[in-house]
Amino acid sequence: MDEKDLKLNETEFLNEDICVAEYLVYKKPETLIDIDLHYCPGCGHGVVHRLLMEVIEEMNIVDKVIGVAPVGCSVFAYNYMDIDMQEAAHGRATAVATGIKRVLPDKLVFTYQGDGDLAAIGTAETIHACNRGENFLIVFINNAVYGMTSGQMAPTTLPGMVTTTTPFGRDTSITGFPLKISELVAQLPGVCYVTRTSVHTAGNVRRTKKAIQKAFEYQMQNKGTCLIEVLSNCPSNWKMTPLESNKFIEEEMIPFYPLGDIKVPKEEK
Repeated sequence: MDEKDLKLNETEFLNEDICVAEYLVYKKPETLIDIDLHYCPGCGHGVVHRLLMEVIEEMNIVDKVIGVAPVGCSVFAYNYMDIDMQEAAHGRATAVATGIKRVLPDKLVFTYQGDGDLAAIGTAETIHACNRGENFLIVFINNAVYGMTSGQMAPTTLPGMVTTTTPFGRDTSITGFPLKISELVAQLPGVCYVTRTSVHTAGNVRRTKKAIQKAFEYQMQNKGTCLIEVLSNCPSNWKMTPLESNKFIEEEMIPFYPLGDIKVPKEEK
């Protein structure tokens, strides 16, 4: 069979009416705009974007959701999500979300923040929003570095981890220990749901999607603040291949930041 025959057979195959609903395995959500992402190859941001848009579409809440994206790698999240979005100043996403939710209490509000944004310049806003029990979702992407600005040490950087500002590894005797934001905010009575997930394996991607859905459901029930911490990779700044960075999550990040629910509503305990 020559190349011409192969092309003809391929065309005939594609023209067959096999793309029926019962055979559908995956469909890109219409809420995820069909343009190229600016994220580096292997980065977990694109996966979490997709999960958020899948949940929003499947829950039929597209017209009710408002997202807030501050400064960081995710600053252009509004380019990819076909929903109402608001940009915030660096670290101020939870403050902006507070204003939106109080003015429009019937809307479902979420922030989408990296660790440099949420756990450094935005520490005060994050803690006080959680302490007030603001009824929205915080999606917290933890890749242990400042991703957008070349990989400096972040509050979440692991002990001994090499970054551009800790070339010999993070020395906790000088810089202190990594902030475990999820464990910290889980102590606050206004917070109803805190979980830590990842997107480095298929199973954990599914768990992350389920967590996002639960968080929106809790918001509908006015239960208070929800925070989902997602361990993600940063191959470019970690100076690793995507596969190596996934292995780093498994062997280094998860032992320090264990996955699983940290706080759930009382009726689910």
